[in-house]
Amino acid sequence: MEIRHHSAEIDGQMLHYQHAGAGSPVLLVHGLLGGAFCWRFNLPVLAERYSVFAVDLPGFGRSDAPSETDCGMEAQALRLLRLIEQLQFESVDVVASSWGGAVALFLAAMSAKIRSLVLAAPVNPWSDFGSGRIRFLRSRLGGLLLRMAVPLSSPVHRIALRRLYGDPSRIPEGTLQGYSAMLTGRRKTHNLLNVLRRWENDVNALRGIIPRVQAPALLIWGTKDGAVDLRSADALARVLPHCETALLPGVGHLPFEENPEGFDRLVLDFLARSA
Repeated sequence: MEIRHHSAEIDGQMLHYQHAGAGSPVLLVHGLLGGAFCWRFNLPVLAERYSVFAVDLPGFGRSDAPSETDCGMEAQALRLLRLIEQLQFESVDVVASSWGGAVALFLAAMSAKIRSLVLAAPVNPWSDFGSGRIRFLRSRLGGLLLRMAVPLSSPVHRIALRRLYGDPSRIPEGTLQGYSAMLTGRRKTHNLLNVLRRWENDVNALRGIIPRVQAPALLIWGTKDGAVDLRSADALARVLPHCETALLPGVGHLPFEENPEGFDRLVLDFLARSA
């Protein structure tokens, strides 16, 4: 499967993305500190049936952005909407993870072109996991520590990655190196701080926009997710108009990496039923 690399200029920012396959378009949106790299196991499988686009949102992955760039959820959703317009999609399915899941919810509330949503443990107002850490990292001291730790500390990256897996023994070879590579560069830390400073306002805004989402949605959660509370799935499913939930036993916050076969099977079945 040939994976091609492209870029698009969106409101003065370069947005890099990978593309493979042919057919109806599917857009893959990474989580916080991620990039198209996150979907390395899923893109080739989904591309056997669809035209798949995996983005690096500005400020993440290969899409460098100035330090002052608004990298918040709503701003990134607007950039994805511009990308959809540039690529002239009449409709598109969106598969997104964690923070990217919240971005996808904003996007679906903005545009009727979103045909369906697959959301892996999306950030949402009913989960307060990590809220204390986010408040600390937004502070002056927290920001200083973050600027010191993120670009330099491989041990910190290793600890964080292990906590995102239900079973750390399932972390694929090269995963730590791939994520660490995406964190290099002083701007990346500034971009992350930019996201965290907007986090509370963005999450609060989700409460108002989620009921406007009309696309059918599939929520996928690992039962050992320690980043976004599994209990929030029920509250989110009650607010989304057309929603179903699937659980992956023993899996953590990155089901598309920890159990790609099970994740891809759920996605392909849902997309086929939503066509």
